[in-house]
Amino acid sequence: MGSDDNKKQAARAAVELVTDGMVLGLGTGSTAVFAVKLLGERVREGLKIKGVPTSDATEALAKSVGIPIVTLDEFPQLDLDIDGADEVEPDLCLIKGGGGALLREKIVAYASKKVVIIVDESKLVDKLGRFHLPIEIIPFARGLIQKTLSDMGAKSLVRERDGKPFHTDENNLILDCDFGLIDNPRALAQQLSLIPGVVEHGLFIDLVERVIIGGAGEVRTLTR
Repeated sequence: MGSDDNKKQAARAAVELVTDGMVLGLGTGSTAVFAVKLLGERVREGLKIKGVPTSDATEALAKSVGIPIVTLDEFPQLDLDIDGADEVEPDLCLIKGGGGALLREKIVAYASKKVVIIVDESKLVDKLGRFHLPIEIIPFARGLIQKTLSDMGAKSLVRERDGKPFHTDENNLILDCDFGLIDNPRALAQQLSLIPGVVEHGLFIDLVERVIIGGAGEVRTLTR
């Protein structure tokens, strides 16, 4: 099976957890797209749900497949969040943000009773850090933050798209940061959160209830 088949396999298993009346967090990225489309199929079959999207792109997709959209102002606590990840450690610490939506993704995860992450098996790692860590920052602080990160031993690049700096849905910049393999994600998360101008980082710590993995013709689940 190819990577897309594995992603869809994991997405289908996650969507089976959704029941009538739920208010869902709708993730961003290639794997989350499969989940949103599968949820749309179930909505057309009569499932009653509402969704809080984690990006403008996910909102457009959800509307196109018939999922009613609501906000966190209306529903500050969600029943279930389904999202993807760029890397997953055995203890369910994650790196997220490859799709550029890490701020909204973390807010929605925090607001959810349960967070289910869907990945293909290539995203499983023994230690985080091969995937460069995304950090969302305000543009005003870019120089200061890059110097601070350099002093911490990290290389950072401003993410670009089509040759221009990429701006998030909140009009912030993303720095993709190479810390090498991360020995202590919790300690690094705390350090990054203390830097003025850092809006959010892509380390997701103690937020995930389970990870569903598609691969080799089967679905596996890791739980915390």
